[in-house]
Amino acid sequence: MDKTVIELTTQECHELLGRHSFGRIAFLDRAGVMPMIIPVNYLFQKDTVVFRTDPGRKLIASLHEAPVAFEVDGTDDQQQLGWSVVVRGYLDEVSDDDELAELAETPLTPWAPGEKSHYVRVNPRIVTGRRISTPHLPSHWWG
Repeated sequence: MDKTVIELTTQECHELLGRHSFGRIAFLDRAGVMPMIIPVNYLFQKDTVVFRTDPGRKLIASLHEAPVAFEVDGTDDQQQLGWSVVVRGYLDEVSDDDELAELAETPLTPWAPGEKSHYVRVNPRIVTGRRISTPHLPSHWWG
């Protein structure tokens, strides 16, 4: 089975992040021991990933500049390829009044129920991505 892996440029990663709105945020639990992965709706703005949250683990992590990873991916059944982008960095809560007002005007809508009144951002340190072409896979592999 021939597979081709192509590393994406930072610009290509940013384009993919900007075209999508659903990803996963990964961080360590409150004790700093076990990893957590939570799906979130996000907005890619000013080269950062922004999402909304309620008080809880993600917000507590943001207040301590916790290291996180954010991932978004997709597949194209017709072309038999997949891609993923991973952003690694640190969380912080958005607190600037002007930035909060700007974010309130965006289409960023939480996926999970709840008010989700806090805006949190991933400040990227490393952005990587890849596209994988996987021809000759059985048709049932793609769903």
